[in-house]
Amino acid sequence: MSLQVKGKLIQKLGVESGEGRNGRWEKQQFIIETDEQFPKKICIVLWGDKVSMLEKVAEGDVLNVSINIESREYNSRWYTDVKAWRIEKEADTGSPAPMPTEPPADLGLPDDDLPF
Repeated sequence: MSLQVKGKLIQKLGVESGEGRNGRWEKQQFIIETDEQFPKKICIVLWGDKVSMLEKVAEGDVLNVSINIESREYNSRWYTDVKAWRIEKEADTGSPAPMPTEPPADLGLPDDDLPF
């Protein structure tokens, strides 16, 4: 199953490594927060040579992440991984300047010159 999720990178966790029966392994997890009415935080993992993809992005960047979701059983318990296989930084679209929330105090009109 391959999906795509978009969110702001809020944290990079440290690189973990070790030895397994298939040799040396390395992984790094990162957390993104979705931009929805009710934002969700998602912990995503990178394995092996894909760990280097995180070097090109910084916390606060908006990312499009291609993921696979996989569950496995161990000792009658189920574990689920959200594994990234591609990370793309969202292009800066140059969003418009924020609108002021209230009008400026001085509009350049005289205080005593009422039209009525």
